Amino acid sequence: MVAKILLVLVFVAIAVGVGIYCNRTTKTVDGFVLGGRKVGPWMSAFAYGTSYFSAVVFVGYAGQFGFKYGIAATWAGIGNAILGSLLAWWVLGPRTREITHRLGAQTMPEFFGKRYNSKALRIAAAAIIFVFLIPYTASVYNGLSRLFGMAFALPYDVCVIGMAVITCIYVVIGGYMATVMNDFIQGIVMLIGITAVIVAVIMSNGGFSEAITQLSQIPADGSAMQGPFVSFFGPDLFNLLGVVILTSLGTWGLPQMVQKFYAIKSGPAVKQGAIISTLFAFVVAGGSYFLGGFGRLYENQIEYAANGTPIYDSVIPTMLSTLPDILIGLVIVLVLSASMSTLSSLVLTSSSTLTIDLIKDNFVKDMNEKKQLISMRALLVVFIAVSAGIALLQYHSSIVFIAQLMGYSWGALAGAFLGPFLWGLYKKKVSKAAVWCSFIIGVGLTAVNMIMGFAGTPLIASPINCGALCMILSLIVVPLVSLITPAEEFPIDPPSRLSASDREFEAEIAAQEAEAIAAGKSVSVDDKDIAPEVQEAINIVRSS
Repeated sequence: MVAKILLVLVFVAIAVGVGIYCNRTTKTVDGFVLGGRKVGPWMSAFAYGTSYFSAVVFVGYAGQFGFKYGIAATWAGIGNAILGSLLAWWVLGPRTREITHRLGAQTMPEFFGKRYNSKALRIAAAAIIFVFLIPYTASVYNGLSRLFGMAFALPYDVCVIGMAVITCIYVVIGGYMATVMNDFIQGIVMLIGITAVIVAVIMSNGGFSEAITQLSQIPADGSAMQGPFVSFFGPDLFNLLGVVILTSLGTWGLPQMVQKFYAIKSGPAVKQGAIISTLFAFVVAGGSYFLGGFGRLYENQIEYAANGTPIYDSVIPTMLSTLPDILIGLVIVLVLSASMSTLSSLVLTSSSTLTIDLIKDNFVKDMNEKKQLISMRALLVVFIAVSAGIALLQYHSSIVFIAQLMGYSWGALAGAFLGPFLWGLYKKKVSKAAVWCSFIIGVGLTAVNMIMGFAGTPLIASPINCGALCMILSLIVVPLVSLITPAEEFPIDPPSRLSASDREFEAEIAAQEAEAIAAGKSVSVDDKDIAPEVQEAINIVRSS
């Protein structure tokens, strides 16, 4: 018990200390919201990963989908690493950093407003974020009750309030830089914790071969497949594919995830961040789902609802309950890390969006930077309090609507924003009507499905499949509607042999040369720092 308490206290002290240290970077709105756009690849990559994989993934999704699909649930982690991390960084990262910097956009609604020259789109996007992102923040507390109860015999209320207060302190004091620095520390904890827990759980079941053998002998309801939970694609490929799409492609349209690309300090750093983020996702997401795949070995020990349905949030805690105290302490810190990093990212995105895109110029004219900072800090406190309140209300009541809203939030946000954001970065002519159609489809289909489910029979049985469908429709609808409606042009540079990252690198070199010439110094560039293919492309551009 002493070891567990010490681990948690050290973790809390470091988080608050980082917030105090980073206070010096919060004197401007850009510094508070984006860290002055000077965040390096390692911190950006870890911030992306820790915001991506909260306790919802480790406790909720890993337990639920591992129990349903067995080892095949690992495909969700692989999809998160390749599609949700690597391709997201390659496709979105360089262009997002370049275009948002050119537009001076600090939030996703501000990007929509300036990219499509529409104040109405900016306000609508901010409203969608406010409606769906705030309830989603309550989901990050999931899993804390059982784990803290198992480790410390603490009530859920204490866990939620304690985590909310700690997160509030370091984010309000240190802003975005405190968030990313803590994310880096928390990411290291998550890497070590996931690896240690996987090894411990497998060894407690007689080793890998013995655990796989036991798992292969468990049948799946409604399937004649032999060894369904150790098969390559599991007993239900279609629904597994929906999980992969939602949890992987969804990050491309989530404002709190895309914001990480706004803040990275340079284009070349995006390339480094892509590799780091992908490896992080393979270990954390792949490891979590792989661990959950052994959940069926504990089906006689987990909790069940009155109707016989497994309580999926109990799967992972049951697997961990037999571990040594020191490992349980590490898991507690791991889950706290995952939850706090995601919570801080969500509330910072929400408070900055509400201040910059709704309050400023609409309700408060001539809102200077000092007033904006005060507003964002006040809203941070409010949103964290609201998220904790929703989590406690949902826990202590039978209000199904709250749980449904949390479950649908990811699909609604990504379904509304994915197409307009992606096509807005790469396609010169996208119409306002196309963006409105995407917003209506993402929010409308999600809301209709949620209301019908609340009434009895949903249009699409699985909220996950509904969210995946919204995202696919968004990607299809935006270019199609843009063909038949007046487009809003945007001056995007034509393709060149330089990528967005390398174009920015060329601009940096040119700026350095101009400064040197202005100062009367000789111009010299250290070619050792430039990859040969990049140098070749730069030489071509310079000679053209």
